[in-house]
Amino acid sequence: MSEFNNVTIVKKANVYFDGNVTSRTVLFADGTKKTLGVMLPGVYEFGTADKELMEILDGELEVLLPEAAGWKKVVGGESFEVPANAKFSLKIKKLTDYCCSFIR
Repeated sequence: MSEFNNVTIVKKANVYFDGNVTSRTVLFADGTKKTLGVMLPGVYEFGTADKELMEILDGELEVLLPEAAGWKKVVGGESFEVPANAKFSLKIKKLTDYCCSFIR
């Protein structure tokens, strides 16, 4: 899906790591939520409340998921899931465009 229809966009940006990671929240009529964002090169650690599906639209990164044996390369067109109530790390290799879906 390359676009979302009939949604509400929260105007205020989500800004992390001194502006190196930014996103906008997209709310759907059924109560689901996604964020659309961009990450600049760097190393970042995030925490989750809900389970997340991270779709990498463009870019290149490595992800270290909880209980993983090592870093996994992810490029545009690929995705990965992060469990609820977890921490995960990202090494962003080049500017990365992403969509994060929060799964309850």
